[in-house]
Amino acid sequence: MSPRHIARTLALQTLFELDLKGALNNSNKEEIEKIILRDQEEFGDGLKDTSFAKNLVETIVARRITIDDIIVRAAPDWPLDKIGNVDRNILRIGLSELLFGDRKDVPPKVAIDESIELAKTFGGETSSKFINGVLGAIYKEMGEPEKETPVTPAEMRKVLSQNTAGEPTKIEVINNLNEPENGFYLVANTFTDAKERDDFAL
Repeated sequence: MSPRHIARTLALQTLFELDLKGALNNSNKEEIEKIILRDQEEFGDGLKDTSFAKNLVETIVARRITIDDIIVRAAPDWPLDKIGNVDRNILRIGLSELLFGDRKDVPPKVAIDESIELAKTFGGETSSKFINGVLGAIYKEMGEPEKETPVTPAEMRKVLSQNTAGEPTKIEVINNLNEPENGFYLVANTFTDAKERDDFAL
C-alpha cells in the first residue's frame, strides 16, 4: 500500500470523526493534527510523514462550503445530509484533489481512482459506483480551456445551478493552480446536440 493511499485513509478517518462530531466548521490545525497522529499510531501502517493527510484535511475544512456546494450540484438527487458519512467525506477528498490539488503531483484520474479505492474499502456495496459517478461527472466538466474567463467559486456555483436557456452549453471548470486565490476558470462550449448535453449534464 502506497504512503499516499495510507495518508488518504488517515484523512478520511479524521474527516469522518470531525463530521460525526459536527466539528468540521470549527476545527483548527491543532485538533486536526491530534486526530491524525492518534490514527497514525493505530492505522498508519508505518507511515512516517503525515503532512499529505494533514494538508488534505485542512484544505477540505477551509474550502468545505465550496466543495459541498459543488457536490450538491453534481448529485442533485442526493441531498448532502442523506449521503452517508463515509461517502460524503470520500467525495470531499476526491473533489479537493481534483480542484485544489497539484495536478502534476496527483493527476485527476489518479485522484478519482484513489477515491474509488477508499469507497471499496470503507464504503457500502454501491459506494464505489456512486463515488465514480459523481466525481466522473465533475471530471467531464473539467479540462484545459480553449478560452479562459476568470470566475470566482461563487460565480461558478451560480452557473452550475442555472438551467441554460436557448443553445445548450457545456460548462468546464478548472482551478487556477498558479493563483488559487483567484478561484476558478469557467469555459462554456457549445454542444453539438442534446445527447452530448445530457451526457455532460450535472
